Amino acid sequence: MIRPMSPETDTRTRILATAREMFHSRSYADVGIQEICDGAKVQKGSFYHFFPSKQGLALAVIDIVADEWAQGFVAEAFDQNLPPVERLDYLIDAAYYWQMASRDIDGRMPGCLFGNLALEMSTRDDVMRAKLNAIFDKAKAKFRATLEEAVRTGAMAALDTEATAAAMLAYLEGIILLAKTRNNPDVILTLGPAIKTLRIELRH
Repeated sequence: MIRPMSPETDTRTRILATAREMFHSRSYADVGIQEICDGAKVQKGSFYHFFPSKQGLALAVIDIVADEWAQGFVAEAFDQNLPPVERLDYLIDAAYYWQMASRDIDGRMPGCLFGNLALEMSTRDDVMRAKLNAIFDKAKAKFRATLEEAVRTGAMAALDTEATAAAMLAYLEGIILLAKTRNNPDVILTLGPAIKTLRIELRH
């Protein structure tokens, strides 16, 4: 039996869902607390009961999205049952379909929430920058583990897995940004396969 959410839990969930949509579709700076409260149909007092500030709310949103992605398409893309190189193909396809679905619904691509916030806030908020860096480091670790397995099994020649993982993450974020700028998810599908050609040689 599924228990209904308590009124308090429901209020917090509505605030988070509203902020998530607004931060992703617009920007962090463009959205005010009153607008979030209006969208979530809550009073400001309720907002401050759950969150000390807009920054605190944004950090909670980042945690929720990161957890969803870690358990969702990221887990599927980096499934250990897939050959390592196929994981990269799956990741590109997942990014494409995710952005295409969003554009079909809203008429425009939202891009990557973490990339959007990093571009906007990294020079303005050290706490948020640190939080986003931690998210990117976890993503880089997935790439690195995949590369290490590919090298170990002979699917790829020896390379600097740490540096190549960072390059692959940067490339993925870059093509998502370019696709967002053009409002065209096909950019991801066209440029994405080149991620498999990236390699940083080992330094001896």
